[in-house]
Amino acid sequence: MAVKTEKELTETQRNLWLKAVAAVELRNLGYAISLLQEILKQEPQFLMGRQLLRRAEVTKNRSTKRSFLNISTAPIAIMKAQRESKKDPKRAIEMLEKVLEDEPYKAATAAGWPEIGVFAMRTLLEENARDIKVLHELGRLYHELGENDQEVEVYNQIIEINPLDAEALRLGKDAAAHASMKSGGWTEAESYRDLIKDKEMAISLEQQSRIRLTGESLDQQITEIYARHKAEPANVDLLRRLGVLNEQKEDLEAAIGWYQCATDLTKNADAGLVRKVSDLRIKLLERDIAAHEEFLSTHDTAHELHAKKTEELNAAKAKRAEILVTDARERLARNPTDLQLRFELGEHLLGARRFREAVPELQRARQNPHARLKAMNLLGCCYCELGMLDLATKQLEEAAREIVPMDAMKKEIVYNLGLIYERMGEKEKSLVCMKQIYEIEHGYKDVAPRVEGSYQKNSAEA
Repeated sequence: MAVKTEKELTETQRNLWLKAVAAVELRNLGYAISLLQEILKQEPQFLMGRQLLRRAEVTKNRSTKRSFLNISTAPIAIMKAQRESKKDPKRAIEMLEKVLEDEPYKAATAAGWPEIGVFAMRTLLEENARDIKVLHELGRLYHELGENDQEVEVYNQIIEINPLDAEALRLGKDAAAHASMKSGGWTEAESYRDLIKDKEMAISLEQQSRIRLTGESLDQQITEIYARHKAEPANVDLLRRLGVLNEQKEDLEAAIGWYQCATDLTKNADAGLVRKVSDLRIKLLERDIAAHEEFLSTHDTAHELHAKKTEELNAAKAKRAEILVTDARERLARNPTDLQLRFELGEHLLGARRFREAVPELQRARQNPHARLKAMNLLGCCYCELGMLDLATKQLEEAAREIVPMDAMKKEIVYNLGLIYERMGEKEKSLVCMKQIYEIEHGYKDVAPRVEGSYQKNSAEA
């Protein structure tokens, strides 16, 4: 049966949907789950509702401090539901929903639904992106699905958190090898090490990669690995090791060059290498940006290099924005249904001042309850930059209403709303926004001089 969209819901169902989205944002997860279950009873094909239900269930499950490694009754319940499906399919779905509510990850894997398991793991990582146990489980799910590029990315994340995680190092390299075999047609290799002619060299490189060298020992290691590379120019691991060593040496340009060679040799099949090149280019640009900003902060406009440094600063910022946009597009292309990635693309497009392109991405990102308010805030900023001030205020007013406490997110939304009111000539409304923030945080941005200045102006006029 065809998947139903939000637009195809009845008015009553749509009202329940909006209440459920608001309830998730306000962390009233039990209420949100009950609303979503009611919608799905009426419209089982409403995929977006089912995805939000999974998120709410996983988040609720997480908040109760349960571990997905505890003993589970999910497999038994799944078996009962499977038997019931032959007699009453609708009843079986309801039984499965109950199991998914209690143990979304275990139920999904027990039922043989790794895609839903991935969704559950991704939701857990939104709560704690550095949870190594969850990342390992996600890597195993991607392996089961045969999505080796995604598997590599996950293991790279683990290694960034814990460089000594031997299992992540091993599995990540196996995943990279499988990804390379898919793209390069290497069907005979049984594992990562079978792709390297000299297995002793492979072991040596693995051991060396765990040692952080400095000074002369670092230069000596670069010289030795470079000599090996000259003898085996097609050895990806030597290229990767040269990238690592030059990165340790803080020679980012050289590191980027070696990582790029490795990426080209694997035909972009190793997502970890692709991401490393992008990250180092960003790091290099940020270093240049910091240097330009430091120069401009200590030299006034009369200095002969001021104009040149300003131009170089703007160029570096523009290049950084474009790299971030390209990287976000590539990640979204691999996961087109991931609304968090869509939000990140919209955010980077806004940073690149490509406002019209950012609008549809941020509009879609609003459907993700975890990114909804941030997306609405940035969408309001886009509308403002495009001169659509009425749409901008409508978006920000709606976002502000959905947050009860004056937290960091609401402060930013209300502040942006105040600036737009000021631009529209609505000075009183602008001042009301600033006062709301002033009552909570005197030092927020330039709120204090705006509010206090208004009183001084009134006294002078009196």
